[in-house]
Amino acid sequence: MDRFMQAAIDEAQQGLAEGGIPIGSVLVHNGTILGRGHNRRVQKGSAILHGEMDALEHAGRQPAQVYRESVLYTTLSPCPMCSGAIVLYGIPKVVIGENLTFMGEEEWLRSRGVNLEVLEDQHCIRMMTDFIAERPDLWNEDIGI
Repeated sequence: MDRFMQAAIDEAQQGLAEGGIPIGSVLVHNGTILGRGHNRRVQKGSAILHGEMDALEHAGRQPAQVYRESVLYTTLSPCPMCSGAIVLYGIPKVVIGENLTFMGEEEWLRSRGVNLEVLEDQHCIRMMTDFIAERPDLWNEDIGI
């Protein structure tokens, strides 16, 4: 497995261990992780700290060119909010662990020129399937149902 997707999975597992939702992400520029994060909505009482948003937050302010040369790795297909941030910052590529348990705004991202690579990683699928079965209330809250 790619080390950057593994880093995103590690973030997701950390989120789960903290009592949160197991979605992790890392922002990578020229082979270096600039920011890593996981869904912290529960832990921080936040309305917006999805995994991708947390990774961007931990990357800090970057020159526009850095975003335009970066790759975002995420364990789950990006929601509308996270997809908006991807487009806003001009991130050209997103590597997605899986999109079977949740299909985010992939079609819209592609229409905006973002290159998507969907791995359908079995560990990511199992992690989300198990979580959704065990905590449907929290999952439904997070995705806005």
